[in-house]
Amino acid sequence: MTTTIVAIANQKGGVGKSTTAINLGAGLAFQGERVLLVDLDPQGNTTSGLGIDRSAIEYSTYDLLVEDVAIDDAIEPSSVRDLFVVPATIELAGAEIELVSMFSRETRLGHALTPIAEDYDFVLVDCPPSLGLLTVNGLAAADEVLIPIQCEYYALEGVSQLMQNIHLVQRSLNPQLDIEGVVLTMYDGRTTLAADVVAQVREHFGETTYRTVIPRTVRLSEAPSYGEPIEAYDPMSRGAIAYRELAREFRRRHGRT
Repeated sequence: MTTTIVAIANQKGGVGKSTTAINLGAGLAFQGERVLLVDLDPQGNTTSGLGIDRSAIEYSTYDLLVEDVAIDDAIEPSSVRDLFVVPATIELAGAEIELVSMFSRETRLGHALTPIAEDYDFVLVDCPPSLGLLTVNGLAAADEVLIPIQCEYYALEGVSQLMQNIHLVQRSLNPQLDIEGVVLTMYDGRTTLAADVVAQVREHFGETTYRTVIPRTVRLSEAPSYGEPIEAYDPMSRGAIAYRELAREFRRRHGRT
């Protein structure tokens, strides 16, 4: 088994990156895949959204990147079978500065992930909402990028900048990096704006846009405060159904039925 590493990236905040990391990861695990989530965001939403107590973490992504701690020592189990996480703590906010003077600063995550190259089906890297060294590490380590775009005003604003950065990483650090897909999040079917954004994104990205659209729902925003993915919190909710379908579509794209 060779692991596929997917960076979930968009430098805009609040587009559903962590929600997608948690719920796509859980959806894949529920469908029989072995999944590792790597929380690269100092806010640690993926970590807390899986019910991991950040004050009790021994090793985090900070230790992985800055202190050269072995990845096996930093992996924590989640409440979902076959879903694991390398958690983030607030220390990670300082890593951006500390990495600047380090050797191979853009590829430290990639090196850290090498020992587990055969241990998981998918590694999902939740990148921070910026285009700094943490995100560059995520893109340099990844085989593919998944871009969540919210169905709101200015949805495509900043995406061209993200694409530019992806091309830079492809040119100088990771020529194998592919754009795996674009997933539309926070869709409100009551507004014509949301439908317009969907049409606009599909026109812009074509076939790479996922057919599954993630709705904006109260249950989806509640689930992280209970430390559970939506599939465990409320499996019959619209959000759970959408992420289940996204996981199926994701698996089909990767030749797994």
